[in-house]
Amino acid sequence: MQCLVLAGGLATRMRPITETIPKSLIPVHGTPFAHYQLKKLAEDGVTEVVFSIGYLGEQIREFVGDGSRWGLKARFVDEGRELRGTGGAVRFCVDQGVMQERFLVTYGDSYLPIDYGGVWKRFQDCPEPALMTVLENSEKWDSSNACFDGRRVNLYDKKLTPKPKAMRYIDYGLMGMERKIIEDGIPRETKVDLADLLSRLSREGRLAGMEVFERFYEIGSPSGLRDFEALVATAQS
Repeated sequence: MQCLVLAGGLATRMRPITETIPKSLIPVHGTPFAHYQLKKLAEDGVTEVVFSIGYLGEQIREFVGDGSRWGLKARFVDEGRELRGTGGAVRFCVDQGVMQERFLVTYGDSYLPIDYGGVWKRFQDCPEPALMTVLENSEKWDSSNACFDGRRVNLYDKKLTPKPKAMRYIDYGLMGMERKIIEDGIPRETKVDLADLLSRLSREGRLAGMEVFERFYEIGSPSGLRDFEALVATAQS
């Protein structure tokens, strides 16, 4: 099971912390966030992680190393200074020849307390070329952006106004992707948001969905970091 971790962004919301370290290495109770994420991925059966890095990415490479500390194989694809957006970053990783035929995708600031292995199994059983995990949100954690009918995400749009009443779900931050859908749906060397491809797939009936029920955690905002620090403190007590 392979997981691509998108960890190349500038993390402007977390400055001044991220002026000298990348977001993935923000300390949580003295330990870089990436440790918690990698530990969780390994526990759930992920065997290989590909880090898409950019801003201060060498620090991530140095900390993670070959991944063996967590029982994983780790690879790195460095965008350098020409950041391509989330969609462009995935395409760039595909073009480097490191992505398997099917893989999971998550973000370098996300901690998701669900079973990654269960999501992977669901994706393997799906005929659709992509799968999105969704959480019933009703505007609680952030702006709802998805309609889910129990099998597919039949509408995903982060910018749609006004929103239909059925748009009660939010993208949870873990997806399954076929390599071919990236090759066909995202042009080479372009700067594009992965949400654009996912939105198009939802309208075409080609975006499978899986509902999850645990809240997500992220360290991309000061409030998100505080919530994750509280989760870790509770687990350690």
